[in-house]
Amino acid sequence: MRGRGARKAIAISSAGLVVLGSAMTLAACQQSEPNEGGTARTDLKIVEQVPIDEKGAEITPPDAAAAADPAGDGKAQCPPVSIAMAGALNGPDAALGINIKNGIQLAVDQHNAANPGCKVQLKTFDTEGDPQKASQTAPQIINDASIIGLIGPAFSGETMATGDVYNQAGLVAATASATNVTLSQKGWRTFFRGLGNDGQQGQAVGNYLKNTLGQKKVCVVDDSTDYGLGLATVVRNTLGPVADPACNISVKKGDKDFSAAVTQIKGASPDSVFFSGYYAEAAPFAQQLKDGGYTGTFVSADGTKDPEFVKQAGDAAEGAILSCPCTPAPAEFAEEYKKAFNADPGTYSVEGYDLGTVMLKGIDSGKTTRADLLEFVRTYNGQGIGRKYQWDPNGELTSTLIWIFKVQ
Repeated sequence: MRGRGARKAIAISSAGLVVLGSAMTLAACQQSEPNEGGTARTDLKIVEQVPIDEKGAEITPPDAAAAADPAGDGKAQCPPVSIAMAGALNGPDAALGINIKNGIQLAVDQHNAANPGCKVQLKTFDTEGDPQKASQTAPQIINDASIIGLIGPAFSGETMATGDVYNQAGLVAATASATNVTLSQKGWRTFFRGLGNDGQQGQAVGNYLKNTLGQKKVCVVDDSTDYGLGLATVVRNTLGPVADPACNISVKKGDKDFSAAVTQIKGASPDSVFFSGYYAEAAPFAQQLKDGGYTGTFVSADGTKDPEFVKQAGDAAEGAILSCPCTPAPAEFAEEYKKAFNADPGTYSVEGYDLGTVMLKGIDSGKTTRADLLEFVRTYNGQGIGRKYQWDPNGELTSTLIWIFKVQ
């Protein structure tokens, strides 16, 4: 149980980071079987490299020594209230949703253990990351009077489908992972994004490939989802002529046969392939590129940066570069998370924890209605373990950073 004094000891630095999901990756790989066309590897990890700005240049990691503690002062009093989490908890992309849920749950558990007079419940809603299922789930959330805040939805497509519903209900909806740029342009007063968007990530990784790594030709492939296409568009625009129009490719989420794309990419012979999508498709795509004889670098973003990518892609994952607006887990947080869930924190676990902490601080300050909690989040300004949390009128963070990771 972390107290206020212990929280002061947390600081993110290049030397003090726990690799986000790396131990989980290793454990997952040790249990995996070789995939079709690939060989299981037990030694590959997702390893953080550097944080970068939108020009692709390395920057100094944030210092989280003063991060807010969900336990507070232990004196909070509140009526029975709940916060909700909505996202994929089953299905091919469930790992990302579970990471968020566990992060929120850890914050709630730490808060409740320290505040016997204010027990907050976390209610989870499984959307499987599907916009239609998210639309069916949204009425359940808004019709539950005990729920005064939502962390989610997790993916851009489901957020697009439900944002207006939550806005009309006046329910704060803070996403830990949905990164499509246009989500903050809908006029929703209840939307808040707890990380950088695809415009910021796309510029950063595009410039990193072009300016820092000196790539001369890149094939950009998207999965046709709101997330994948939005991110890919920014990467293509940022790369300019470096993005080869001869291999500007769109596939579909759910595809498993990428032979046509592999043939097109081999014909273009690029320095790297940037795949804009999720790990469920990135893994077989990386395998088929390797099996097809492609020897360049496989690059992807936060939708792929999960231990399941390494587990499913096997040796084809080696050398992959992954960007993410998410933050690697500080050591103390990683230790507490592992103790609570017998698993290492993964992509967006930190963001789930931090957003949960923001809402818990609001509840502790007496904001126990939807309207009051919404206003608390709107005017919030505080440090989390991942970054500073303060939002502009459109629900975008006023400062962001992107991390580069590598599978090695």
